Amino acid sequence: MNPQNTSTTRLRLKNHNRVVVKIGTTSLTYPNGQLNLQRIEKICRVLSDLCNQGKDMILVTSGAIAVGADALALSERPRDIAGKQAASAVGQAMLMQIYQNFFSMYNRRIAQILLTKDVLDGGVREANARNTLNTLLAMNVIPVVNANDTIATDELDELSDNDCLSAHVAVLSGSELLVMLSDIDGLYNKDPRINSDAAIYHEIYEITPELERAAGGAGSSLGTGGMATKLTAARIASGIDTVIASGEDPAVLWQLLSGEQIGTLFVAKDV
Repeated sequence: MNPQNTSTTRLRLKNHNRVVVKIGTTSLTYPNGQLNLQRIEKICRVLSDLCNQGKDMILVTSGAIAVGADALALSERPRDIAGKQAASAVGQAMLMQIYQNFFSMYNRRIAQILLTKDVLDGGVREANARNTLNTLLAMNVIPVVNANDTIATDELDELSDNDCLSAHVAVLSGSELLVMLSDIDGLYNKDPRINSDAAIYHEIYEITPELERAAGGAGSSLGTGGMATKLTAARIASGIDTVIASGEDPAVLWQLLSGEQIGTLFVAKDV
């Protein structure tokens, strides 16, 4: 599982200059569903500082449905497609305004990009999306990406928690590193929330049936929490170093890009 020296493997992350960071709804909100503004402010500050270091940063964010549901005073997150789309339409505008306010505090410009799965299937639209990303990055703008839930239905299932979307964006943008910030600080051999003896995988060089069982299938606690989709994302981004880390403190990005052993690293193939 870990055939190479850990410090050597991790230190190469310091040299990655184009990075996609995905942050999920659970990392953006409190347990009561309200936005965690302190955490959002910090993710904006950390990404802005990394840009100041000369790195290209792309943010893939969830949270639009949760923000919209709260703004509409709904008693719970919508369960039907139409309800989710309506909440997303309201929440996306509000979420981008919040990001805009925080990033502007650090003199950073952002741009909204909403993608649907069919755009990522190749052809002219994929080329247009790639060109837009590259042009924005060349202009020192941070792209803020989300699935376009208001006009699509399959994204609400297939791009669950934006894990797979972030992997596609990493490939599309030619990024060297994908970081998925989660409510769990990495991939364990069993659910750490109910097993005190659970052990984390620090480096992974191949996704095996053992790892798939550890990630959990449909209906399991880890699978429901999104670890299975993160494994799928790591497959999509197999040529890109991919890290699962805790989203509790966005400062973890500074640590990762300093070569510290944080979370679970899926080591890119053919590197």
